[in-house]
Amino acid sequence: MKQAKITYEALGDTLLIHMPKELDHHNCRDLKRDTDLMLDENYINRIIFDFGKTEFMDSSGIGVLLNRYKQMAASRGTVTYYGAGPRVVRILEMGGLVRLIRGFKDRESALGNL
Repeated sequence: MKQAKITYEALGDTLLIHMPKELDHHNCRDLKRDTDLMLDENYINRIIFDFGKTEFMDSSGIGVLLNRYKQMAASRGTVTYYGAGPRVVRILEMGGLVRLIRGFKDRESALGNL
């Protein structure tokens, strides 16, 4: 089975994470490992999740987002997301993340919110 690819974009102190079509426990391990390395090696004050292509997310995805939120909050950083469709928004609502992580319609809005 082909693993969904997660890509990363470093923009100064911001880490932009382009999420895959399906975010499940398999690729959440990679997401956690990769972001741990990037956060250890770089000064990251903002994480932005791009859900533009994401159609499915399980509880592992909620766990990783919550973990990154807590990590950024502890260092006075922020976590936001953009491009989430109705399914993903519903999952974020059920997981309680919409109360913690601010969502935006598009990339420009998310990046412009300093």
